[in-house]
Amino acid sequence: MPLTLTDFNAADADDVRPALTACLAVPRWVDAILERRPYESRDALTAAADLPLSSDEIRQAMAAHPRIGEKPKQQGTEGDWSRSEQSGVDNADAFAAANAEYEAKFGHVYLVCASGRSGEELLKILESRLDNDPATELAVAGRELLKIAELRLAKAVTA
Repeated sequence: MPLTLTDFNAADADDVRPALTACLAVPRWVDAILERRPYESRDALTAAADLPLSSDEIRQAMAAHPRIGEKPKQQGTEGDWSRSEQSGVDNADAFAAANAEYEAKFGHVYLVCASGRSGEELLKILESRLDNDPATELAVAGRELLKIAELRLAKAVTA
């Protein structure tokens, strides 16, 4: 259930930690968001969420995300958000081969902020990112994780 910014600022850290973890499964990120409370505005909260991630944190967070085109395995808030974010993906069969090629090259799932994008657009993005070297691609995936986290944070904490 979403919290107002006022309630989020006043809540016990243990009570909001699960919602923040559903936004981004990186303990350091969650701790940083909690430690910087209270926030004066949602813009300030969003700005705090833009925290650079290490390569290990990116890999850890990617493990919590389903493949594009596959149904999320998670239950609860995170699974609901994933289903909503991928609602435009109607070409799951095309993604099976593309995901396999991507994972063979990079060793992790293709991660992109899918919200509001069509399956065709997401597949074109995947194909274009196959030209990246592994370090560049990991950095791109990290930026996408932060975009997803910011969208989810906006769902978790309202005005």
